[in-house]
Amino acid sequence: MLKVGLTGGIASGKSVVGEMFVSLGAHLARADDIAHQLMLPGQPVYNEVVRHFGSSILHADGSVDRSRLADAAFSKAADSVTSRIEELNRIVHPAVIRRQDEWMEEMGRQDPHAVAIVEAALILEAGAAKRFDRLIVVTCGDDQRIARFAARQKLDREAARKEVSRRMAAQLPEQEKIKATDYVIDNSVSLDRTQDQVRQLWEKLRSEAIAKER
Repeated sequence: MLKVGLTGGIASGKSVVGEMFVSLGAHLARADDIAHQLMLPGQPVYNEVVRHFGSSILHADGSVDRSRLADAAFSKAADSVTSRIEELNRIVHPAVIRRQDEWMEEMGRQDPHAVAIVEAALILEAGAAKRFDRLIVVTCGDDQRIARFAARQKLDREAARKEVSRRMAAQLPEQEKIKATDYVIDNSVSLDRTQDQVRQLWEKLRSEAIAKER
């Protein structure tokens, strides 16, 4: 089995690229989905997040309001000039990484020749790179990133620009991600051209997965 990390900045198109790999036969897990499951009421991560950030981040039914949590995490602590995103990451990342590892091991048991892809924005930042055989980064232009985020979140362009800048500040610069990964998917082009890149890379990954188990 080949363990692959799929990363990239906010609104770079990681999910689109991930689905393209799935259509070719890859297995895919999303760190965001795992984190969402871990933050359901009653889960240990949920309890820790509420303990640290307070009940103001919750909906009336007790579930986490992810927008409020993001606002709280990216706001500055009263006694610090930095945001509280690192505090949130210290709670969530270890549990997400454990769940990712469990999922990849299960995929390997099911199919020794599997290509198991984990899509996560903060693979490098979380110190999880060594858990993967290969790393892929998805890139795009700043204007595209802002436009995509604005459309996804239904924001005007200026609000989207500010929010993208705020979130990107908590991530490694794109050029640093490129240096640290094995492959780059340029998603600043048409979907057809992105698909071509994915298809070519898939052939390499599939061959590596098969060779790895010989």
